[in-house]
Amino acid sequence: MGMTMTEKILAAHVGRDVVRPGEIHFVPVDCVMANDVTAPIAIEQFERTGATEVFDPERIILVPDHYVPNKDVKAAEQAKVMRAFARKHRLPFYYEVGRSCVCHCLVPEEGHVTAGDVMVGADSHSCTHGALGAFATGMGSTDVGVIFALGETWLRVPESIRCVFRGEPANPYVGGKDYILALLGKIGVAGARYRALEFCGDAIESLTMAGRFTLCNMAVEAGAKNGIVACDDTTLDYITEHPGADPHVRDDDSVAEDIFRERRPPVVHQSDPDAAYCETHEFDVTGLEPQVACPHAPSNVKLVSQVAGVRIDQAFIGSCTNGRYEDLKLAADILADHPVAPYVRLIVIPASLQDYRRCIREGLDEVFVDAGGVFSTPTCGPCLGGHMGVLASGEVCVSTSNRNFRGRMGHLDAQVYLANPAVVAASAVLGRIGSPEELHS
Repeated sequence: MGMTMTEKILAAHVGRDVVRPGEIHFVPVDCVMANDVTAPIAIEQFERTGATEVFDPERIILVPDHYVPNKDVKAAEQAKVMRAFARKHRLPFYYEVGRSCVCHCLVPEEGHVTAGDVMVGADSHSCTHGALGAFATGMGSTDVGVIFALGETWLRVPESIRCVFRGEPANPYVGGKDYILALLGKIGVAGARYRALEFCGDAIESLTMAGRFTLCNMAVEAGAKNGIVACDDTTLDYITEHPGADPHVRDDDSVAEDIFRERRPPVVHQSDPDAAYCETHEFDVTGLEPQVACPHAPSNVKLVSQVAGVRIDQAFIGSCTNGRYEDLKLAADILADHPVAPYVRLIVIPASLQDYRRCIREGLDEVFVDAGGVFSTPTCGPCLGGHMGVLASGEVCVSTSNRNFRGRMGHLDAQVYLANPAVVAASAVLGRIGSPEELHS
């Protein structure tokens, strides 16, 4: 019997010809990431191990992104702990404010993950990076603190669920966000618990990398250990276009002069034809309508036509799920000739520094501001109810983010709906949840 992509990556890392679901192995990691919320706890755990040095300074990525620029004193102290650790251990890939962006966009753009890698992050949405044909998963901060010291972690090999998406959407506003919401609506928030979600089919092959990142990002919303898409020409083109920067922290007390980062070459793994899957789910996306996740679960999914008319107070376009250039351009095209409805707040936050700059070069920032929205430098901000868009009691937000649990974006009595960027932009104009086609009627 053959192996899935996930099994092959883990087998290669533990030096075995074959691994099977249920086996437990100690697996070396290619890179480990933490942010300003999770890194301080990981650093505390690292100190408890008694280690005096990290396993490899060049494989640790620290990204302040959740509460930055610092929203209050507590956030400033969290960032200070992170900064001091990076300086003490001479970490070349600590990304200070002004160079940082949302961690799950920064890590692939800066070339820290490539096909065939094992990547671990102290953030549940670290599964995003499976879009590159890697095994990527989120872990608790205490586990990550031990990885800082040892460079390896224990993993139980997950079973795999095959998710086949076929066809070409007839609706131009349907994409990766709608695919994953359709899956979540079918299997629920625990439907893939500690399993690998493997996305395949011609509809996946035609997706851009932005769409694939969105798919894998929300695998964890089904409880998955990881999400993964096979590495193909689209993946390899992205990897080639994002070779990674040299270390940019160069002051004498932070980084040794001789540090030079040599990128790992991609290793392409394909699932075998006779690989075993515990489940298979198939979707024909041809007639798929934009999907909307209603409060208070990503699996409470309805068609946009079923929730059209729900009044909104806020529309948020951003996050590691749908804050990339492709998402922002789609929203800007809709907003170009349509002002935001009265009493509605439109907040647009690019997730990527590269995409933030591109938006400015191409004038997308002016489109958002002219429509009556606000445009910010990259940060997680309102996605987790951190800052720059926290909801009051009873308020309703339609968001491109990935999670809509009660209290996620602010008050416990607020309501969050999840949708793709086109639906969110159209809703901001309509003052209620609605589809882009309504603006053309």
